[in-house]
Amino acid sequence: MSTRKLAKGAPAAVAAVTVVAIVEGRGTIEVKVTDQVSGRPLVGATIRLFRARDVDGPTFRSWTRDECADWRPQDHDQLIDVPTGPQGIVTFEGLEPGLYFALYDHVTPADGPDVYRFEGGEVDADTVLKMDIRLPIGPAVTFEFEQSATCARTRDPVVGSRAIAVVRFQGSDGSSAVTDRVGLEADGPWQPEDGNLYSAGQMIRKPGRHDFIGRLVFARRAGQVIGTPSLVPSGITGGAKLGVSGAFVAEERPAQPISGNIGVALTRTETEATPDLALWTLIRNSTEALSFNNYMDFLDQLFCVPPADPANAPFERTRFGKKSSVFQSLKHRRALPFTDSESYRVLKAATEAFVMVNCGVLREPFAFDPVNDNAYLDRRDIPASGDLRDTLVQDYLESVGGTEMLPYLAVIRRKLPDVPVIPSGSGHCDEAELCFGIIQDRLSNPCLIELIWSYWQEEGMLVQTMNVITQRFQNLRSPLATDPLANTEIDMLRPLNNLLWGYTQDEQHRLTVVRRNYEYDHHYGIRLDGKAVRNMRPADSRSKFLEAFHHLLRLLTSFYRQDDDTTVKADAFPILNALKEVHLILSQGAHNQYGDLPSTARIEMLMQQWLLARPEFREFLPTRVMVAYPEPWMDRVDAMKKLQLWSDTSVMHFRNLAIFGEQLLLSIRFGHWSDVYEATQAFNWARFWRPQAQGYIHAYRAATGVDLSIDAANPAEEATLPSVLLRQRLARQQQRSAM
Repeated sequence: MSTRKLAKGAPAAVAAVTVVAIVEGRGTIEVKVTDQVSGRPLVGATIRLFRARDVDGPTFRSWTRDECADWRPQDHDQLIDVPTGPQGIVTFEGLEPGLYFALYDHVTPADGPDVYRFEGGEVDADTVLKMDIRLPIGPAVTFEFEQSATCARTRDPVVGSRAIAVVRFQGSDGSSAVTDRVGLEADGPWQPEDGNLYSAGQMIRKPGRHDFIGRLVFARRAGQVIGTPSLVPSGITGGAKLGVSGAFVAEERPAQPISGNIGVALTRTETEATPDLALWTLIRNSTEALSFNNYMDFLDQLFCVPPADPANAPFERTRFGKKSSVFQSLKHRRALPFTDSESYRVLKAATEAFVMVNCGVLREPFAFDPVNDNAYLDRRDIPASGDLRDTLVQDYLESVGGTEMLPYLAVIRRKLPDVPVIPSGSGHCDEAELCFGIIQDRLSNPCLIELIWSYWQEEGMLVQTMNVITQRFQNLRSPLATDPLANTEIDMLRPLNNLLWGYTQDEQHRLTVVRRNYEYDHHYGIRLDGKAVRNMRPADSRSKFLEAFHHLLRLLTSFYRQDDDTTVKADAFPILNALKEVHLILSQGAHNQYGDLPSTARIEMLMQQWLLARPEFREFLPTRVMVAYPEPWMDRVDAMKKLQLWSDTSVMHFRNLAIFGEQLLLSIRFGHWSDVYEATQAFNWARFWRPQAQGYIHAYRAATGVDLSIDAANPAEEATLPSVLLRQRLARQQQRSAM
């Protein structure tokens, strides 16, 4: 064997190789690449074939281990590069006799970047030269198991824990400079583990044998990075792959006794926001703005205290200027044909201004209080639909002929296309009512007041209390054997004296009990009971209202039980059908005196409440100081009921019936329920008005004795007029007192 000196170059670290005998003639080279430790083949490993050459010519025919100390691939002629097959073998055929080198062209973690793994030998035509390239990789798979509850790692595989396969090999500890170009590819269901270079994990869902099958993937030496140091996507090209595998046997998790309190949290049925949430919020805020306490604050600010009381809602502080302006206008337009009644006349004008401004909800500034409104919706588990003002203007109101109006009123307007709309003149709104057509202000900004508020206040004996006081003021004796108000002497030095004078003189201009009673019957099919309203001859009574409304309240009780049960999705379709029925009945009664009588009755009764709230009455009516009435006039009414031997049911329940009943009926009357077929709006309506509905049900039971929340319905009792039920309870009360 002759030897020649190899071409010189930069020093290079060379791994040990096997010297093969020289074969003359053409031949074949078979190269096999395996792991030196496990003997597993490397699949897809690129083998570069070189024809050796020396300094004296293109080729040389022999070489020794010592002569390869400075071997570099650039010193020889590269012929071809071919990847190994499934067995880690690649074959080069038809080679001319000579000396050849086969270079493993991938990184080897144990060697470093300047180490070449190659084999060399001489080829003859009649000989197959076999070369074995053995790489010191030595992969090993170990398993760790992570408990799902504590995340602690153990050596015990049990069902429910997470198995983590960790692949280690020579250089995987970070001592090699090329480990960042070695990746791990694993078969499913194994998934990569964050923060761990060569590991994959899976949940153990069943007992028995579990196999891990993967491959270490080594990048090309030329600089091709096959992946980050984590799992390598399957199907990647250009990487040499060495199979790795492991297995473990999982056991069933041992049963563990559970003690203590175990909590399970469920949530209520979700809903979506609907545009009519804006209308309901306006109704709720505006009816509260019409409350007596707000009315009393307005009068105090107007006559006694500087305006802009910070305790009021922002829209109320803004409205104060509007109410003051309307008051100044009305003060000069309202007159009484009586002497010495100026204070009462001013009070009447101020009350009218208060009601006129607060009952119209569709005029700037809108009665929205964003912080409190969103908090109210959140307590009802109703999602907010963004800014309620934008929802009202952009999504809910409809434009007909250039006038923005509620959808319900838009339907009415489209029924009368031939009737013109008369715009309200600036400062002369009443002149529009002299012309033929539809009054624009009532179409675009209706006064949202329900007469049921006045009905329940009257059933609570508000009006009767004032009647008894004015009779005593006129020195008329009570029909009782002993006059309870015998010592009621209001001196002329008190402002109350002159106010009662004006109130008494103005009796002929107030609504009579008969007119109100006919209107109660026309709107709701309910009426008062007493001597003054006997022999009623109504022309159009809403006889089905009470039954329909109480049916709706009973359905609401069932709905709330379902809605509170987080395992049940409450059905709102019965609520929707009941709302349609009540809406139809209410709309039938919106005629004749409907446009003016409710607001007139409200003005008169607010004035009665304000007069009763005057501190002078504490001297004449013995009230219970320790009872926390929400409004200061209420204890006077209860005191009068006690003196006159009327019903002992507190006026507080009638006041709640008035407030809650008005809010519920306004939302039904002015909602566009006739054209709704999805239950979402009814679902939201039930949730939105839940405090009012359940408050009404409780107050109705306290006042009349009829419980609308029990499962066993009594249609005959529920359809009985409240005045009849109140008379029956009063009779039983008087019987008990006589015993």
